[in-house]
Amino acid sequence: MSAEPKRYTCYRAAEPLKIDGHLTDAPWKSAPWTDLFVDIEGDKRPLPRFGTRVMMLWDDDYFYFGADMEEPHVWGTLTKRDSIICHDNDFEIFIDPDGDAEQYMEFEINALNAVWDLYLPKAYNKGGEADHDWDFDGIRHAVQVDGTVNCADDVDRGWTVEVAIPWTAMAEYAGTDCPPKAGAAWRVNFSRVEYEFDYHKGGYPEVPAEVLV
Repeated sequence: MSAEPKRYTCYRAAEPLKIDGHLTDAPWKSAPWTDLFVDIEGDKRPLPRFGTRVMMLWDDDYFYFGADMEEPHVWGTLTKRDSIICHDNDFEIFIDPDGDAEQYMEFEINALNAVWDLYLPKAYNKGGEADHDWDFDGIRHAVQVDGTVNCADDVDRGWTVEVAIPWTAMAEYAGTDCPPKAGAAWRVNFSRVEYEFDYHKGGYPEVPAEVLV
């Protein structure tokens, strides 16, 4: 995998966004999509089966994220906040504003709009322990499903996620101006967890066979 991360130009939103998961507000029309996601192991693995892409915006109050995910069988089981959301298919945001590999913040969300956010003072391999009780105070998030959740009898198009994280929720650990000044660079990463399942007619998936990202 390349040591140099990809770069993305994050534009200022001309007006506040309505966080409903639709990604149709006017400011999103000026936001570029990222490239489609690749496997977490890079070229060692094939390209993911389903497309995933993200766009970002910002204003004086929020850092905005919009994600679009192809998925023929949208499902979810977890509904309680701060459940281990990656036990379901999910979308994840990792924020380390100053890029020092310390004091990073994580957000995960599933198709049922259940979320898990946490703070990690330093990397796990350096003895870091995650604070699972920590929250992005004031965060707003929504999901829209193009299809039918938890029904294997039809084929879905996928699901979209919209997230607004207040700058005030990140300022303590950002290690840099929050909101950032024009021209600043923040280190942000994303992940999608996608399981391979056997589906039952009219119902839910069985135990996952393997994790694909």
